[in-house]
Amino acid sequence: MFVILTYDVGEKRVNKVRKKLKEYLIWTQNSVFEGEITEGKLKKCLYEVNKILNKQEDSLYIYEIKASSHIKKKIIGIDKSFDDIFL
Repeated sequence: MFVILTYDVGEKRVNKVRKKLKEYLIWTQNSVFEGEITEGKLKKCLYEVNKILNKQEDSLYIYEIKASSHIKKKIIGIDKSFDDIFL
């Protein structure tokens, strides 16, 4: 499946959440990750991220697309790849 994941977390947890998500998905924007992932790996990823989150303060949005062939992605402006910037 294809997943788009966005988050809004407290400053103290931002780097921990980003680092954990980078293990599973592609970092596309400051608080946005996307990519192909199996259901099992997504469960594992979410379990690990949930341990970092403070559910009273933080938000995590998960958009699951079962058939990635139906995705049409358009980018207006610069196609940023945060992984390229920091490597």
